[in-house]
Amino acid sequence: MTSTSAGILRLSDRRPDVSGAEMLAALVPPPQFDRATFDSYRADPQYPSQQESKDLLETFAGGGAPAARGGFFRRAKKAPETKPGVYLDGGFGVGKTHLLAAIYHAMPARRKYFGSFIEYTALVGAVGYQNTVQLLRGADLICIDEFELDDPGDTMVMTRLLGELVTSGTRLAATSNTPPNALGEGRFAAQDFLREIHAMAASFETIRIDGTDYRQRAVDGHAIVLDAETYRGEIDAASRTGAVSDDAFADVVAHLASVHPSRYIRLIDGVEVIGLREVAQLTDQSAALRFVAFIDRAYDAQIPIRATGRALDEVFGDDMLAGGYRKKYLRAISRLVALTHS
Repeated sequence: MTSTSAGILRLSDRRPDVSGAEMLAALVPPPQFDRATFDSYRADPQYPSQQESKDLLETFAGGGAPAARGGFFRRAKKAPETKPGVYLDGGFGVGKTHLLAAIYHAMPARRKYFGSFIEYTALVGAVGYQNTVQLLRGADLICIDEFELDDPGDTMVMTRLLGELVTSGTRLAATSNTPPNALGEGRFAAQDFLREIHAMAASFETIRIDGTDYRQRAVDGHAIVLDAETYRGEIDAASRTGAVSDDAFADVVAHLASVHPSRYIRLIDGVEVIGLREVAQLTDQSAALRFVAFIDRAYDAQIPIRATGRALDEVFGDDMLAGGYRKKYLRAISRLVALTHS
């Protein structure tokens, strides 16, 4: 991230750009997971699969064999060493990204990369498929957070890319909110697409992680809404020591349509607080999905949000929450609640 002077700016005025070289250099864990380790992962004793997954992943990362345990762990799963990849399946807020980052930090690798699904597909878009293969070929480890399936074309590109990297010896680790063989169910009917998903799934040892959302355990269940006067006071106070954004919610939502999601991280480059005025419920699915991608980047950077209008945990309507992208929206709500409490 580049430094930004203190003061108030508008996200909707920013026109970010990023090169392929910058994209590759940015493929590292986000700041909040910069020091994530297996030791710092706090498994919930109410969900034994969390500790079991941690043990298996330590083995995968080269951190030693899992300790012998009794009870539930007497019949431990086979360590995921016969397949080149591990796939962490679980709901949002159970620590999948923490464990993914722990793998990245623990694996003794000369070259390793960590990024969201959208960052890898954006790299392909920026430099071309063959150049991306050459850039990533020879990497010891590729970590992919939140494998997405919004676009079957992107999914097929990633399937092909991962297949080429695996044959050259690269190991893979990925997260998602659904198991690999279920990806795409309820969204796309094309049999060719489903076959691509299953072919990719065969490269991974699937590890299920149960649990409840730690963000909801840590904060109250609703996003904080400020009145106009309090909002203005907090934005002005924060702007005296750092860069703060101040936009109408509708302006930000409209602006996201003109910026590729791979560049959303640059929209908030150097921003220490995000201000959103007059939040309203979203009615367009495409706009809602773009907003989810934006919030993912804000959450990765751990930037607090201050907002007026409707509570941010109510921006996605009932129809959206009942549809095929339900898990995405619920994850975003969880993150929005946490960021308004930051």
